[in-house]
Amino acid sequence: MTTKGTPGRVIRVDEETWTAYGEVCKAKGLSRAADLRVYINREIAAHKRRLRESASD
Repeated sequence: MTTKGTPGRVIRVDEETWTAYGEVCKAKGLSRAADLRVYINREIAAHKRRLRESASD
């Protein structure tokens, strides 16, 4: 099930890692999906910064 009209994505993660990640996210007060979106957006921003910096060289 998806929310806010966003498509669902499938990833493969072993059970032990997924469970531990759930505990980490719970401690952060985020769902796994929200935490992954934060990470993805951070990576995109860093990539764009690197592109801008290399273009200005």
